[in-house]
Amino acid sequence: MIYVQLFLAFLRVGLFSFGGGLAALPLIEREVVTHFAWLSHREFLELITLSELTPGPIAINSATFTGFKVGGMGGAVVATCAFCLPSFLLVLLLSHFLSRFREIPWVEWFLQGLRPAVLALLVSVAYSFLVRGMNSVFAAVLGITGLVLFVRFRKVNPVWALLFAGFLGVWWYR
Repeated sequence: MIYVQLFLAFLRVGLFSFGGGLAALPLIEREVVTHFAWLSHREFLELITLSELTPGPIAINSATFTGFKVGGMGGAVVATCAFCLPSFLLVLLLSHFLSRFREIPWVEWFLQGLRPAVLALLVSVAYSFLVRGMNSVFAAVLGITGLVLFVRFRKVNPVWALLFAGFLGVWWYR
């Protein structure tokens, strides 16, 4: 039964997560934290952190990690495949008709309409992290410092910044 629930939950996320992995995070959170309660809010934040640190798209990593936590290796495979299935089928379909779609004005209008919605989803993820992740003065200082570095020095490698912040967390919270 858990495999069916995982499949349907991540199929829904895969169907409606326009805008990439970060835009899928609020939908994943709704399914795994709010609807099924497979993870707590704290576990979800940890899941996102691990998903960001590991190679690959954040949303697929999140599906895989959630599936593994809930249903072991089989759950990881089911959740990952269910999440990827809608995109895979859509890309197959669109690649066949791509040359025709480019010339249709309403397709461009549709995509332009999606952009603000995707931005709203990204802001929602940022707000969720802000509310749940900034739970101490140290976390707030670290977060603000990271934001300033990323905005001021756009060439800062996020992997090194995340690893540095992780080591600072080990030092601070030990």
